[in-house]
Amino acid sequence: MSRDSMPLQDLPCMSLQGSMLSQSKRTIKRKSRGCLSEGLDTECTPTDLIQQWSPSHKHQRLISKGKENDCNQFVLARRSRRRKESTSGISWDSLPDELLLRVLFYLPLQHLLRMSVVCKRWHRLAFDESLWRGVDLEGLTHMGPALQQVLKTGVRRLRCPRSFVEEQHFTGTGPLQIVQMDLSSSIIPTSALESIICRCRLLEHLSLEGLQLSDVIINALSKNPNLLQLNLGGCSGFSAPALADMLKSCSSIEQLNISWCDFNNSHVKSVVDNVSAGVTQLNLSGYRESLTLDVCVFTDVKVLVTRCPHIETLDLSDSTLLMADSFPVLKQLKCLQHLSLSRCYHIHLAALTDLGKMFPMLCLLDVFGVVHNSHLPSLKKEMPHVSINSRPFSNIARPTPASRLVGCLSDRAMWNRKCQLRFKL
Repeated sequence: MSRDSMPLQDLPCMSLQGSMLSQSKRTIKRKSRGCLSEGLDTECTPTDLIQQWSPSHKHQRLISKGKENDCNQFVLARRSRRRKESTSGISWDSLPDELLLRVLFYLPLQHLLRMSVVCKRWHRLAFDESLWRGVDLEGLTHMGPALQQVLKTGVRRLRCPRSFVEEQHFTGTGPLQIVQMDLSSSIIPTSALESIICRCRLLEHLSLEGLQLSDVIINALSKNPNLLQLNLGGCSGFSAPALADMLKSCSSIEQLNISWCDFNNSHVKSVVDNVSAGVTQLNLSGYRESLTLDVCVFTDVKVLVTRCPHIETLDLSDSTLLMADSFPVLKQLKCLQHLSLSRCYHIHLAALTDLGKMFPMLCLLDVFGVVHNSHLPSLKKEMPHVSINSRPFSNIARPTPASRLVGCLSDRAMWNRKCQLRFKL
């Protein structure tokens, strides 16, 4: 039988180079497909030898009978497909907590809460105290449960004006970390508000405008010696003695808005007798006949300007007993820049022209309802350096200037800063 007609299995084994026989299995795995073809003639090499030199991880595929080998099968070794490298780079799990927190910092409230249920690690990071320093819940329904959870995060700046809080008691006995809080014009039970305010010790800016308060709340405020701005405009439900004690304790107040409260003469006297001597902005508007003036005795206005000589902004609007005779008393306010006398109907136009001379630093004057529009040009001519009737609303101690609240729902700043974590409608 000729060599050409011999069966494949009877062919002699080809001699391999000594260097290839001595290579390790790891070296063989690194060899390319071309290296195998150089050392072995795959068409003339026995099947068992091909399998011996084929890497173990390679898939093997049987080829059906060929025309020249009806009783044999060839085994082909095929290199497995290499997995495509991820185009996303490093996986989320390999990122340190610091980088993940920086990413979560830019998420709105809804998305942050969704991510908190992905895994235990993300839940821990999603409720990290650094993400919940400033929270804006305006527009959120079912405020009670949400507010309960937010208070547990150690929030420092909390904004939820014009909100409805369900009847519930906020649990917890430890002190809160709140420094700035705006609950203006909200509907919240007095008992729920008490459970919040009584745990505050670090308040610096607070707005409870339009809320029903109590002596418990006012007494709790006295435990915040660092209070700088307090807005109690339109509030009710607390006594004059409680108010006096609170103002004595909060001796750092710089801005106080206590306008249009449910006050009597005793309440007004508590304010003027006990307000901080360092107050620079004060709103005492809306008391009509409760604010009296007598230049011969130390009452009301005279006591006020004597105690607080550094007042820069003073709002005495709607004090109907206030007359031009009060101007010599107010003259003691050397730093006065903004004076509001709107709807003080006993003050005549002729007396207003002297204000520019009495107060050299005066730059804003509000006299709505006192001066008719037709007389404004002549008054402005007498006081060219004073802007007249440019501020229809008072901004004293208010978290958001009233002029920006009208027709501007997108402005969600609180004391000139926006909260990082906001609820988006």
